[in-house]
Amino acid sequence: MTMRAIGAALVMLVTGQAAFAQPLAVHANQVGMLPAGAKRAIVTSASKQPLPWRLLDTDGTTRASGLTSPFGADRWSGQAIHRIDFSSFTSAGPAYRLVVGEATSEPFDISAATYAPLARDALGYFYQTRAGIPIEARFAGAQWARPAGHATEAAKCLAGTDGHGNAWPGCVYSLDVRGGWYDAGDHGKYVVNGGISLWTLLNLHERNQLAGTPAQFADGRAAIPEAGNGVSDLLDEARWQLEFFFRMQVPDSTTMQLPVGAKRNQPKLKFSPVDVSGMVHHKVSDDKWTGIPLRPDQDREPRVLFPPSTAATLNFAAVTAQCARIWKTIDPAFAARCLQAAERAWAAAARNPAIHAIDEFPGSGGYGDADLADEFYWAAAELLATTGRPAYRSTVESSAFYRLATVGEPGWPAVAPLGTITLALLPGAVDPAERSRLRTAITRAADGFLGERAGVGYAIPYAPAEGYPWGSNSSLLNRAMILGLAADFTGDTKYRDGVIDAMDYVLGRNPLSRSYVTGYGEHPMANPHHRFWARAADPAFPPPPPGIVSGGPNSTSSPRRDEPVGPAKGCAPQTCWVDDYRSFTTNEVAINWNAPLLWTAAWLDQVGAGAPLGALR
Repeated sequence: MTMRAIGAALVMLVTGQAAFAQPLAVHANQVGMLPAGAKRAIVTSASKQPLPWRLLDTDGTTRASGLTSPFGADRWSGQAIHRIDFSSFTSAGPAYRLVVGEATSEPFDISAATYAPLARDALGYFYQTRAGIPIEARFAGAQWARPAGHATEAAKCLAGTDGHGNAWPGCVYSLDVRGGWYDAGDHGKYVVNGGISLWTLLNLHERNQLAGTPAQFADGRAAIPEAGNGVSDLLDEARWQLEFFFRMQVPDSTTMQLPVGAKRNQPKLKFSPVDVSGMVHHKVSDDKWTGIPLRPDQDREPRVLFPPSTAATLNFAAVTAQCARIWKTIDPAFAARCLQAAERAWAAAARNPAIHAIDEFPGSGGYGDADLADEFYWAAAELLATTGRPAYRSTVESSAFYRLATVGEPGWPAVAPLGTITLALLPGAVDPAERSRLRTAITRAADGFLGERAGVGYAIPYAPAEGYPWGSNSSLLNRAMILGLAADFTGDTKYRDGVIDAMDYVLGRNPLSRSYVTGYGEHPMANPHHRFWARAADPAFPPPPPGIVSGGPNSTSSPRRDEPVGPAKGCAPQTCWVDDYRSFTTNEVAINWNAPLLWTAAWLDQVGAGAPLGALR
């Protein structure tokens, strides 16, 4: 059934049959709300008449009241919806509750400091997922301490026959690729997904520098081994991944037999000798999938280095170009190393523009991408912003992405928005008129997201045409980042409120009344698909630490035949989720999902602390 047909069916059921009516319930952010900004809640009720609501404080005193606004049948939740808006109430306090009839929301605070702990814990996730270093109790907490995973990691190039019968010859070397972040619930480390994750942390640093809020992640604020070294803790965490990236770059004078131009897994690939000097290996992973639970240091699978890809090479070029400008005054030698590596990678990608990741081996995710035009644009934009060189400017200005009137939310296969954000953010990267035009494109995107919000019962700026994809929470949070930048560029409160709506959904204002972030809210996600944070699989293992976001509802590719547990078939998109470690399509965690959680929580923390909107006008 198409999404349109599902929506129509829901409308008929909700409006035509009382039996479909949901129990009366009140759904709200279970963590807290800012005194200044949108405060909304959702009521499930088939009533077509407004319903009276009350806001109670801890003493049971009514502090505000009003009537709900009926929305009606909502295709995304499969519910009949009313909305409550109490944004005019600005009094701080703990444990407020909303009451409608016999239904009561979970408690929530109203506090300017609502998002400070979440920003801290969302950054802490990256330390806890580091490879190649012991995770210490003094930084992570006793139950999450563990020995170094893959403390030594001399990985050999993939060789053997894939699922289509193609014989991959491998290469003549192995590389020391220790360090970096594990990508998700497994022990793979991927340059493509690592690229957007790194960019998001580095962009947050650059945004804060320009907005005059650099102290948010000042040295010593985070619980990491590098605290006290005089460098921002956000940059220290990013550098851990950057050092791993350097180890993935192919040595000079290297030729490898690879298929050129083939975009999909297929039989009878033709292999040709390719000069891959300066390219970047796509990923390093286990030879075969491991089970749950498994502590990283007890992983005994051989580590396999997959062939270089143009996508990985351009991801590498983009973030090392970022590194070069950010560390220029912090560590000039490191900055020079970053720039040299970035330009070497750019030259390699230009020489080999069509080496695609073709993945038909077990043990790791694919992260294949058939269209690399957005990667070329993104990498050129970062190099232009860092160097100002005409060759990069020419590449940027000739790209169709540069002239788009609007952008979409970024994701690992759609990175063009990252390049546009960089050029719109940084002074001097392009001339003022072009910078203004690019800021308008970002603001138009934010307007489009807010337009979608009007048609969603739960009032979130997200209505994907094909349903909720794998990692839907990260798509929403990446939209929140666009909305935050629009607020930075314009000062308009509607964009701030859109960011709040997105975070409210993630923290409990959703049809399942679940916070998708571990340790936050009355009913947080507790059982992620993860090999170490796996108490649900074995009580000898720890639960997840706080501050980690679930991938979230997935109505387009879940359940799968290889997934032991998944959501029910035919579920409404926002309900296609289960808090079960066996559901990797809905409840895995990943660096590229936590990165926008960190960005958004940090942005809202600054708003709560009184940072003015329009900080980048």
